[in-house]
Amino acid sequence: MRRTFVPLACAALISSLAQAQSSGIPPASADVQIAQATVPATPTVAPQTTPLSLRTAVDTALAQNPQLRAAAAELDANDGTVRQAGLIPNPVLGVDQEDLKSGTRVTTMQLSQTLETGGKRAARVELAQRGKDIAALDLIARRADIRATAVQAFFDALTAQERVKVAEESLRIAGSGVDAAARRVTAGKVSPTEETRARVAASTARIDLRQAQAESSAALRALTAVMGVPEGTIQRLDGSVDVLPVAPSAPDIMARLPDAPAVRRALLEVQRADAGYTLARAKGVPDVTVGVGARRAQELGRTQAVFSVSVPLPFFDRNQGAQLEALRRRDAAQANAQAEELRLRSEVLQMADLLQARKDEVEALRREVLPGAQSAYEAAKTGFELGKFSFLDALDAQRTWLQVRSQYYTAVAQVHRTAAEIDRQLGTTTDRP
Repeated sequence: MRRTFVPLACAALISSLAQAQSSGIPPASADVQIAQATVPATPTVAPQTTPLSLRTAVDTALAQNPQLRAAAAELDANDGTVRQAGLIPNPVLGVDQEDLKSGTRVTTMQLSQTLETGGKRAARVELAQRGKDIAALDLIARRADIRATAVQAFFDALTAQERVKVAEESLRIAGSGVDAAARRVTAGKVSPTEETRARVAASTARIDLRQAQAESSAALRALTAVMGVPEGTIQRLDGSVDVLPVAPSAPDIMARLPDAPAVRRALLEVQRADAGYTLARAKGVPDVTVGVGARRAQELGRTQAVFSVSVPLPFFDRNQGAQLEALRRRDAAQANAQAEELRLRSEVLQMADLLQARKDEVEALRREVLPGAQSAYEAAKTGFELGKFSFLDALDAQRTWLQVRSQYYTAVAQVHRTAAEIDRQLGTTTDRP
């Protein structure tokens, strides 16, 4: 009876000691909860039956982009890291036998358990949890990045379609110029070189149209890539490039800066470095190893209980080197957080000023330059048809008008790109018109 009781009592004692040193795992932060609530769903692709709107493009990208699925998988992987950090050391079963003769043999069986002291387990879990918080914030930042990329790709494709319309109109105008020049040559009012110039202009317009169509196809492919849908799914876009985003003011930027993913990540790195320093300090406290077991001495004919306790003596190694390293890494993380905030503030304020300047350029082109260039072209065209101007005058006016329109759409595209980059840096997750 005593032979059975002793091992059972030993196991029960070690189990109670191990459970006594257990501590709770800290709850997940708000970033982890938000990120887990925004894990992308399984991709589904439906044929496009209506023109694609900006909101649909953004929603589809957030739901089906493979980079988001990769970031979500990385966040899930950190669950295993946190779980592993919270596990207590395994007990060790040892068997020791003295002498090989059956009459004098002494057999000892002992079950040992290391009891962690100094809060090592809690510090490990805290460090792993901070890593999970960073992974959750990376997922949120990736969502903001995908959203900004989708907005930029949508307006790039929309602008490319407008360029195709301009090229088509240019070709139509060049064709009408060829017809007008041919009629005047037939009537003997101008030399045949005028018709040749008109045909050269029409050929150039056809080349520009093919290039614009190729750029539009490339922009649509980029949009389908960020949305995570097959090529050819998107055919038409529903939107207007003339609706410009609002440039954020300096107070608005300063208010949104603390929520920027880069700033929040830098602060989380400080927390992780602080958790690493706490763990390094905890490792400087020696652990206690206790053991219980039974010894059977054949010569005496009886079984004896065995108890042991061992504690390392921290004469030389108190983990002081690792503590100094962790402390300096924490100082470096704090300095990096300050530098990241200063960098982001400067860059976003510069981009806001650039956005406002580009919006002013677009407004000037829309209100003054475009109407003037169009009026000059129409006057030159009418004068050429009436024989008052040469074809070169009409061609120059046409070229100027088309160049101004191309400049306008280039400026509009830059406005939307700059606005998307500001949203990417500040981590905006709401759609803008």
